[in-house]
Amino acid sequence: MSKASQFYFDTSPPVSDEVRKTTCYMCACRCGINVHMKDGQVAYIEGNRDHPVNKGVLCGKGSSGIMQHYAPSRLRAPLKRVGPRGSGEFEEISWDEALDIAAGWLEPLRKTDPSKLAFFTGRDQSQSFTSWFAQAYGTPNYAAHGGFCSVNMAAAGIYTMGGAFWEFGQPDWDRTKLFMLFGVAEDHDSNPIKIGLGKLKERGAKVIGVNPIRSGYNAIADEWVGITPGTDGLFILALVHELMAAGKVDLNYLCRYTNAGFIVNEDPNSPERGLFLRGKSGKPQVLARETGILMDYDCPAITPDLAGQFVEEGVTHRTVFQLMADRYLSPDYAPEAVEARTGVPATRIKSIAAELARVAFEEEIVIDQPWTDWKGERHDKMIGRPVSFHSMRGISAHSNGFQTCRALHVLQILLGSVEVPGGFRFKPPYPKPPEAHPRPHAGVTPGQPLDGPHLGYPLGPEHLLLDDEGRAKRIDKAFTWENPMSAHGLMHMVISNAHAGDPYKIDTLFMYMANMAWNSTMNTSEVMRMLTDKGEDGEYVIPRIIYSDAYSSEMVAYADLILPDTTYLERHDCISLLDRPICEADGAADAIRWPVVEPDRDVRGFQTVLLQLGAKLGLPGFVCDEGWPKYEDYADYIVNHERRPGVGPLAGFRGEDGTGDGRGDPNPAQIDRYIENGGFWVSHVPDEATFYKPWNKGYQEWAVARGLFDAEAPYVFNLYVEPMRKFQLAAEGHGAVQPPEHLRERVRRTMDPLPIWYEPFEDGNIDTDEFPIHALTQRPMHMYHSWGTQNAWLRQITGKNSLYLPTKLWDAHGFEEGDYAVVTSAHGSITVPVAHQAGLNENTVWTWNAIGKRKGAWALDEGASEAGEGFLLNHLIHELQPPKGDGLRWANSDPVTGQAAWFDLRVKIEKAVPKPAESQPAHPPIKSPVGKGPAKVARKI
Repeated sequence: MSKASQFYFDTSPPVSDEVRKTTCYMCACRCGINVHMKDGQVAYIEGNRDHPVNKGVLCGKGSSGIMQHYAPSRLRAPLKRVGPRGSGEFEEISWDEALDIAAGWLEPLRKTDPSKLAFFTGRDQSQSFTSWFAQAYGTPNYAAHGGFCSVNMAAAGIYTMGGAFWEFGQPDWDRTKLFMLFGVAEDHDSNPIKIGLGKLKERGAKVIGVNPIRSGYNAIADEWVGITPGTDGLFILALVHELMAAGKVDLNYLCRYTNAGFIVNEDPNSPERGLFLRGKSGKPQVLARETGILMDYDCPAITPDLAGQFVEEGVTHRTVFQLMADRYLSPDYAPEAVEARTGVPATRIKSIAAELARVAFEEEIVIDQPWTDWKGERHDKMIGRPVSFHSMRGISAHSNGFQTCRALHVLQILLGSVEVPGGFRFKPPYPKPPEAHPRPHAGVTPGQPLDGPHLGYPLGPEHLLLDDEGRAKRIDKAFTWENPMSAHGLMHMVISNAHAGDPYKIDTLFMYMANMAWNSTMNTSEVMRMLTDKGEDGEYVIPRIIYSDAYSSEMVAYADLILPDTTYLERHDCISLLDRPICEADGAADAIRWPVVEPDRDVRGFQTVLLQLGAKLGLPGFVCDEGWPKYEDYADYIVNHERRPGVGPLAGFRGEDGTGDGRGDPNPAQIDRYIENGGFWVSHVPDEATFYKPWNKGYQEWAVARGLFDAEAPYVFNLYVEPMRKFQLAAEGHGAVQPPEHLRERVRRTMDPLPIWYEPFEDGNIDTDEFPIHALTQRPMHMYHSWGTQNAWLRQITGKNSLYLPTKLWDAHGFEEGDYAVVTSAHGSITVPVAHQAGLNENTVWTWNAIGKRKGAWALDEGASEAGEGFLLNHLIHELQPPKGDGLRWANSDPVTGQAAWFDLRVKIEKAVPKPAESQPAHPPIKSPVGKGPAKVARKI
């Protein structure tokens, strides 16, 4: 035997005998994955190089999906509560019994008062389907988790320009030269962002990170701006001030593609003051530069005069652009005026503004690609401003978040960097302006479907969901004067409103994948009490709770009936253009999940369960004319359901021959075609339609052909959001629908049609000298809310959390490694471990979100670090603002959309002496319906 052969080993042993391609669900990124199978078991997960989202890149979460699939915390069968609510005591029952119980609770409600059902879903990715169920049932009480996540960003983007970041659009990673990042949730969209950042670094493009915390993406930024939380809007408007003062805005872009030239009624005696002047056609008017005559804004061959004025009956009416100049050139927005509040020196604000202007206008990109615009004018080039932005929850989750997000969108538009080479690019089916979306509905008729979609975009007070007495029609009070434009609902207010019976009592709370008894709720300890509270009659205040999840989370213990879901590798799913698509700027795309393995437990995919429940209830669309179930399961629904002729959940491989591209009849082999294609479908945008999507005739035609629109619908961006002015007018006493007296001033102040900044509500409701410190949570890039912290691999990365303190606070309090701190807000106190981080805003502390666990949940040992040292800031955050002495309790939410103001939290800190044995509060253990997992979770195939 040779010496070499003695040391031979196989460097590439076979890891699988089959590869099955599907879509990841370890976060909302929805990357393509290759699931390697060996002997019928999942052996290894890697990225799919052909997939449009991640192009083969896979993060730690995605690779760890194997441990999620085999997690000891998986629910095993339907459960019926047998102990007190909150105890975790259940008995296993059959699916027949579970569905009979659910139908027995829901059928009488539907016949008498469907609004007694509150149906809210968490981070599922099938909201077009779950909303269809709720609408067919007839309850007005439906929404998903957007109201406590990032509705401010989404709604501000829709109202301003027809889309926002992440699922709506992306930077032009291949061409942008200056990239600014604001407050990003690092567990969302992480692989595409990492790929994009890699491209920027490779090309030498500059990255500026604006965030109180320097972690993740901000850690690799070329420049970090450690801003004071809640002041991003003030910082952005200071940049606008500098750009306008220097004349560094794209006037040609503003004339062509925005409402900057619209003439605003400035008659102080008019009930339409602040609205646009309109012609006989009803269209807004502009002053034509060529003739000086008022004309419809969309007339061909005219250029609006941004400086024009129209005088009528002694009243001068001016353009939107002039109103903007009046506001933002004010000394109030000068860098010197905002530096103390934002924590960003004036010289630095000026430097960043100058750099934005230099790159946008001196490094212009020109692509020799002819295109035709919405007015029929032919252009021989595509002109780009290579400045781009990205943002998400960090600037959104404040009580001033909507206006802050509006400000960021307006900044992009002023630079002319939206839908141009090098700038921000929309992803199909966006852009869609507010007019293209439905209005919200809450028309309840016993035994009948709701009168229309639950959620939408109001265009005025007439679209609010109020009864004849002015009371909210929805349990979460969405679309009321408290939050008129609450496009995603207010999931964080459902339990507290239901417990209070305000605006009315409910009978059944039905939730899916929403850990509202722990990390997905404000005021966690009190919410757990609400879920278990009983009235004077000895019955639970919230009579019935149905919950569905794949895992034994904290919320499971508070339900009366558990409908166990599958893991993502055991189910059919549809990542649909009707819902939250995976498109890229250069193409429409959708994807599926399919059962790469069959469940080894008595569980069913939640969407299939809803179809079965809907059929038992006889809901329209769920049964055929003869009364039989219309769909066998969710896969059957995905293939055969049509929202309108030729348009269904999946856009690819339609028609009997599978050649339909976006539109076409149902194809019985559609899912097989997706599987053959790697689990996804893409239709690429033609070169002529690549940019200028809202105004590009080629794009409009392409989109109609694929069912994204039914007709061409070009529009202009809304620097000035006229519907907001309509709400202001109502607060000023005009119109048939007006706010109650106690809300008039707030509506008038916060519903400004031009972006403004006001201090976060908590700052004005507490003593900021007593509570001088801002406290934030961030989501770890390597974990996705509470799922990740039960994963055996991911727990090794972060098995506990600390409260991170900046150097100033660390030294001032004499903290040392291993210490605990008592952290107190106006609402309560927690005692938690602390650690030092130098890369922090000097008045800000933070921790990772959702690491802390309730003892007994997630099949973890009661002594697990997550249950002992781990903690939540949620205990310090109330769903209501502190009392202000006016007899009212105001929601801790944005007054425009109702988004939960998680990041307004103010605290004070002192060293905990003596050091406690574990973090506080320490709730008693709950009994686990799945028992405990093994001490070591290990597998070898």
